[in-house]
Amino acid sequence: MAAPLFTSPASDDARSAFAAKPRGLVDKVMTVSEAVARFVRDGDYFATGGFGANRIPTAVCHEILRQRKQHLGFSGHTATHDFQILCAGNLTGRGLTLARVDAAYVVGLEARGLSPHARRVMESGALQVAEWSNYTLALRYTAAAMGVPFVPARSLLGTDTLGNCPAKVITCPFTGEKLAAVPALYPDVAAIHVHEADRYGNCRFTGTSVADIDLARASKRVIISCERLVPHDEMRLNPHRTQIPFLCVDAVCEVPFGSYPGNMPGEYFSDEDHLKLWMEVEKDPAAFSQFLEDHIFGVRDFTEYLDLCGGLHRLQALRQRELLLHLGK
Repeated sequence: MAAPLFTSPASDDARSAFAAKPRGLVDKVMTVSEAVARFVRDGDYFATGGFGANRIPTAVCHEILRQRKQHLGFSGHTATHDFQILCAGNLTGRGLTLARVDAAYVVGLEARGLSPHARRVMESGALQVAEWSNYTLALRYTAAAMGVPFVPARSLLGTDTLGNCPAKVITCPFTGEKLAAVPALYPDVAAIHVHEADRYGNCRFTGTSVADIDLARASKRVIISCERLVPHDEMRLNPHRTQIPFLCVDAVCEVPFGSYPGNMPGEYFSDEDHLKLWMEVEKDPAAFSQFLEDHIFGVRDFTEYLDLCGGLHRLQALRQRELLLHLGK
């Protein structure tokens, strides 16, 4: 039996949500805590930007755990540490943060290995899971950004993945060729971390964009965390550099080092020691529960988390390492 479709691909329904967004230049600056409280609701379908451990919205994911958001859907598109964090909400005694997952790349932290706890969560049977390739999950954002209920593709045809996802085989009305109809994905809310944003939500970032430009246009609500706020006039001086326009954005949160322990292109390297610590402590659920109490539930905000992880001294070392890599040293 094919996996269920967790969200409606109906483009007219999504357009109604988009039409309700303000079109004026509204000040959207708020704390991460305020943004999650206002825009992430129990039962929502949630998506994160970034790629692997690159430019991930760590601070927002932490706050979702701290506020005990429950029964979320999740788009696991190239999701590594962000998925690992959300799975931590599915630890015994802490409820069920994740309830359904569209999985393309999850559990693995690339060369770092598999997350023991994320693997337990995926094997527990507590989640509904649909499978996709990275490409077709990205195509779902593309369809949504275009405002159509699906896009045709050759991908998935002839693979076992097709039998484990809601995509349908269709016949091209022009050529008679067999194609996969990939349904649009309109997340209820997305979190995307960028280098710079103005207070209205215009955003720019460097490095690979992966699917984030489409994700911002596909999502009904968008929380932006940024390394730094910049004046609106500076954005207007180089409008061609704005990848995500203010029209898409609902909240802007200034969070320096907001991708930590992931990396931020041109800003700071990933903290491989801390990622290794997460992987190690997850092996023992009791130790992992205490780790979460110390590092997420027991701190007020992401700044306190950074202090626990070495503070400014550690962060400066990661920034220096990123700089040396860019210089080829």
